[in-house]
Amino acid sequence: MFITRYKPQLLNMKSPEKEREEIILRLTEAVGLLRNSFDARLIPPNGTNIVFAISGARDSRDVAAVKGGIGSKGGKVHLYGSCAFNVGGEISRIVLTTMKFDPLMRSAFIIKCNKKILEIVKDMFIECRTIDHVKIPPNSNNIDWGIASCCKDGVPEIIYDVGITPKESLIRVIGQDPVEVANNIIILSNRIQ
Repeated sequence: MFITRYKPQLLNMKSPEKEREEIILRLTEAVGLLRNSFDARLIPPNGTNIVFAISGARDSRDVAAVKGGIGSKGGKVHLYGSCAFNVGGEISRIVLTTMKFDPLMRSAFIIKCNKKILEIVKDMFIECRTIDHVKIPPNSNNIDWGIASCCKDGVPEIIYDVGITPKESLIRVIGQDPVEVANNIIILSNRIQ
């Protein structure tokens, strides 16, 4: 692992409302870091998002993200909204799946995948696993099955897949805390310049 993992202090919260407030504050801090230091060239064609789930999250209502997501405008990072719960879409499902294998892995962020970025990622992170599309069972949800298949022996820091088109080729950066994830993304941003 590249960045020292944040030890969640949120597990000892007195109320669910207080935990949700802390989740939004921590996610907003991570988004601020990304807005100022994240290389927009890492944003996938369809945009991205960063999520942070409450302890014991059960569905997307328990996962906070940037409302409207994060995109690129004029080569710069653009946030479409503020942090809120139940707005993360597919990336919320990713973190909910990883939490089934490790309840502490509550944050995720998606970046685009190409050969150059993947080489840097594999050099930075110890645990990188790929989704094997050939093994996806018929009538299953591709992303849920793919993430789960990569987490059977522990949740890796990186889950990637190389799709048929650039829009389908994605790298998922997973961590315990969104600031940890954001810092790893910023280090990666600095390496691609």
